[in-house]
Amino acid sequence: MTPTVPLFLLLLGLIGAQATFDQRMAAAMAAGLCKARPTDLVFIVDSSRSVRPSEFEQVKVFLTNVINGLNVGPNATRVGVVNYASRVKNEVSMKTHRTKIALVKAVSKIEPLSTGTMTGSAIQFALNVAFSEAEGARAKSPDVSKVAIIVTDGRPQDNVKDVAQRARDAGIEIFAIGVGRVDLTTLRQMASEPLDDHVDYVESYSVIEKLTKKFQEAFCDTVSDLCATGDHDCQQVCISTPGSYKCACKDGFTLNNDGRTCSAPCGNAAIDAVFVIDGSKSVRPENFELVKKWINQIIDKLEVSEKNAHVGLVQYSSTVKTEFPLGQYNNKKALKEAVKKMDYMERGTMTGLALHHTADNVFNIAQGARPGVQKVAIVFTDGRSQDYIGDAAKKAKNLGLEMYAVGVGNALESELKQIASEPIGDHYFYTADFKAMSEIAKKLQINKCEDPCECDSLVKFQKKVEDALQALNKKYILYGD
Repeated sequence: MTPTVPLFLLLLGLIGAQATFDQRMAAAMAAGLCKARPTDLVFIVDSSRSVRPSEFEQVKVFLTNVINGLNVGPNATRVGVVNYASRVKNEVSMKTHRTKIALVKAVSKIEPLSTGTMTGSAIQFALNVAFSEAEGARAKSPDVSKVAIIVTDGRPQDNVKDVAQRARDAGIEIFAIGVGRVDLTTLRQMASEPLDDHVDYVESYSVIEKLTKKFQEAFCDTVSDLCATGDHDCQQVCISTPGSYKCACKDGFTLNNDGRTCSAPCGNAAIDAVFVIDGSKSVRPENFELVKKWINQIIDKLEVSEKNAHVGLVQYSSTVKTEFPLGQYNNKKALKEAVKKMDYMERGTMTGLALHHTADNVFNIAQGARPGVQKVAIVFTDGRSQDYIGDAAKKAKNLGLEMYAVGVGNALESELKQIASEPIGDHYFYTADFKAMSEIAKKLQINKCEDPCECDSLVKFQKKVEDALQALNKKYILYGD
């Protein structure tokens, strides 16, 4: 029997605002920090036969949530709603409802049309009618934004490319939201540039309301005190500047070259971190590229070197593959290039198998793990596991691994919580779509200690304990009990 003793576990912190985005945005609006530009906004909503009545109700919830985050009024944001299938119907006119209460009530009464999918006709109708002065829109002016948000789940039965271009040429900014089996090429043809900011995809209508925060942010284009709202990524101290902010450090700490994080004279404690990445077919190739960018965004925050942070990468689907082990790359450039070269597996979702592989094979000395160094696993998934994860997650945590769980789209929060270490609320994240992952990367900082000197002392102590245990084990092996 190998003797064991409790070992010190170093702190893997999540630095950043603890309030949710919605709470920060509400606080900003209440404090008058959010200076939204006057906007004429039209929702263009697909209610074709492929959209079930229950799903259309979820779309209405999404519209309601966005409206509740707006500054609605004749001199602020005016809202219209266009409903379409094979025909197009002007459900809410900008001239009719000028308060949130009236708008929300009108949205609640909209019924699906349940026929075909004439998206091009709907955009043309919005351009000719919904955005007309006769329907309450304001005259074209650099002081007033014109915005259309299109929600669709299918392939249009008419042309959208040309009519969307005419709408954009008329000064309308178009956001395209696709659901389920939507045609992604069509979304890109409709949306404004840059496409990364204007095209969104969700797996199902059940999660569409989680895009609300993006559009609340889109209509809050100037925040005069980002430090006050907590919408910054400073590790220690945030200092407000007009329309922006700068970071600083506490006494005795030095601001690093990234302008955000701080270090003390004793330097950084070592850490072994492994990304465990879902490469199942539901992720889709374009989103898998976003996942790789997300990994590299976190790597940018690490002090990668032979003495400090070592990073490994595991990809899984129906099988599990160690893309590269801990310590193979000891500088950020080589590490990030290796991440970019990772090929997409595109099969099933065996998260339990991946957790077993990580616990059994990845964090051992033969694979580059270091004695006396904190072990961290960051698990990413976009869906329900096809195997049982409970035993594997428990085993990983019992081995002393600090487990972080990140879910996107159809990921189950119950599974994320099973994977995450205690306190669970600090160790799991969920977002509705892949483009919002960058916000998670901002918060997910692998931070060793408030005081790196203290961290170094703990690591040295832990290393001495492990050395003593190894010597004791050798004695038992050579001489017996």
